[in-house]
Amino acid sequence: MKYLFKNARILKMNGEEIFFGDLIVKDNRIAYVGKSIDHKDTFDRIIQCDGNLLMPGFKNCHTHSPMVFLRSFADDLPLQDWLFNYCFPAEKNLTGEDIYHLSKLAFLEYLSSGITACFDQYFYPHMFIKACKDFGMRSLVCFMPTSYYSKEDMMRMFEKEENDVHSLTKYCFSLHSEYTTSKEEVDLINELVHHYKVPFYTHLSETKKEVDECYEKRGMSPIEYFEKEGLFDFGGGGYHCIYMSDKDIEIFKKYNLSVVSNPGSNSKLASGICDIEKLRKAGVNVCLGTDGPASNNCLDMFKEMMLAFSFAKLKNMDASALPAEEVLKMATVNGSKALNLKDADILEVGKLADIIMIDLSRPNMRPLLNIEKNIVFSGSKENIKMTMIDGKILYEDGKFFVDEDVEQIYQKSQEITIKLLKAVGRYE
Repeated sequence: MKYLFKNARILKMNGEEIFFGDLIVKDNRIAYVGKSIDHKDTFDRIIQCDGNLLMPGFKNCHTHSPMVFLRSFADDLPLQDWLFNYCFPAEKNLTGEDIYHLSKLAFLEYLSSGITACFDQYFYPHMFIKACKDFGMRSLVCFMPTSYYSKEDMMRMFEKEENDVHSLTKYCFSLHSEYTTSKEEVDLINELVHHYKVPFYTHLSETKKEVDECYEKRGMSPIEYFEKEGLFDFGGGGYHCIYMSDKDIEIFKKYNLSVVSNPGSNSKLASGICDIEKLRKAGVNVCLGTDGPASNNCLDMFKEMMLAFSFAKLKNMDASALPAEEVLKMATVNGSKALNLKDADILEVGKLADIIMIDLSRPNMRPLLNIEKNIVFSGSKENIKMTMIDGKILYEDGKFFVDEDVEQIYQKSQEITIKLLKAVGRYE
């Protein structure tokens, strides 16, 4: 397919000012972005943007997409109680087929929120990847030690995706956290990280309890422990990273690690506030994630941006902390860096066509004094007019353009939810 987007405001996210112009997508790449000219080519579709804004899609850098079945299930509980007494028991009966269908419900929400790539960590990742490919979602997927994958299984699936240059999906290696992981599991993932020389990610320093218990048990922080084990030798980072010492921050700088902040989840579970401004000023790459739909409960990057700048200003008691432009970078360019999506970070010729259109005709976008600030400070999902992934329009003007009936996705996810919660006596 070849698209011509005419008369658009364009935000490349490369430091240039917003300008009026055209953008051409050929197959899955950007073929032209610049001033409006008389294009002689023929196009499958010409889209009149009427001054609406084209920009790179948002990157959701930490989520557990299939956890939609636990949305609004065990709310108003502290993290440890929520995780061990509600989530873990309900997850024991999940099947790979469940993962496949539940993921698609999350993908619909990503599209309507302008999210064009996600960084997912959950069970049966091969079924999640199948859902991504069938649906058209771009993702980076974590492999964790499980009873249903041998080391050889993980190596085979990793190599298959890595060797597919056209794949929408890639794997990396991960552990759930320091406090849920055995030494044998650490050693296994360490072996794979060093064999393939790839980044490592995990939940890190999410609660004070987690950090305090690690000091009691190991005499060091979780970040120091994983560094000692060599897991950060090829980069990566951590999700949450709320309780970081100055030494922890130095470790992140040393290995060029990324912090994935999840302000929605962290506030709902009362885990704490990540000091994004301190990390940013220290030179650490900080991006945003929604976390899973059980702990958030929505998969909305606008909400995360709003909470990120709000918490930063409150934590530092400084209204100038974390400017809107920096928040927008966290949701796009910084996320691309964390996901190693070098071809999907900005709007430039040759880059992947992962593009969103922001509807500037809505009242929350007016007046047009500063569009970037409007997106961060007053924007919402209602402003997502179009979401394109890999050169395909999957969402436009409130309608989804995917290969499966949306009502069937809703119905299937409802059936799976009832089945799983009934199995643990949590559904009446």
